[in-house]
Amino acid sequence: MSPNIFLNLILKLTILCLNFFLIGTLFHCSHSKHSGRANQHMHQTPTNELIQMFESKERDEFQAPEKVIQFLGNLKDKKVIDIGAGSGYFTFRFAKKGAFVIAGDVNDEFLDHINSRKSKEDFSPGTITTRKLSYDSPKLSNAEVDIVFICNVYHHMENRIEYLTLLHKGLKKEGKIVIVDFPKNDKTIPFGGPPLEMRVSETEAKEELEKAGFKVKKVDSKLLPYQYILEAKMQ
Repeated sequence: MSPNIFLNLILKLTILCLNFFLIGTLFHCSHSKHSGRANQHMHQTPTNELIQMFESKERDEFQAPEKVIQFLGNLKDKKVIDIGAGSGYFTFRFAKKGAFVIAGDVNDEFLDHINSRKSKEDFSPGTITTRKLSYDSPKLSNAEVDIVFICNVYHHMENRIEYLTLLHKGLKKEGKIVIVDFPKNDKTIPFGGPPLEMRVSETEAKEELEKAGFKVKKVDSKLLPYQYILEAKMQ
């Protein structure tokens, strides 16, 4: 291997590791109970840099967004809330599939970015609205949405059962919640991922969902290269 090829490989791996560190930081900030600590973390890196990292090709490689969308099923005319929407990575993809998407986040700068991007892009046939969330509530009305989507956020949530209970109330009768996150004991992730002690296993997530009134219908640990994805519905 030539020195230039080797250096390029190291650079790509470094960027990938940085992406994941910052993604974890964002999602931790977006769902920490303590807004002061969250803001301190967020302001360590400019929002425009975070957006570039969240929308990077490196993320596409591990996140496999089209596979996630296939797992969700037909999104046409479905109302979806994207919890911790960030840069709108999944929000815009859902809208392009015909969903009516609520991009939910606690950070005004990310919501402003999504609103700005809305005015410049064609994401029809769906629609996108933004919603400022609080650290302890998804701000949903009763039976408001068909799908709750939580990607790379669940393991950073505090008081998860209480939060899930609010999500349960916000779902329509035939609605579902889909969680994408990292397995507890998988040490093979090349970029590290969240620390093992911070992760929530599929079993733990299932137990917490059931305590909040859900019934887990699907768990898939092979669809994505480094993450599990599960679906739960109202009992």
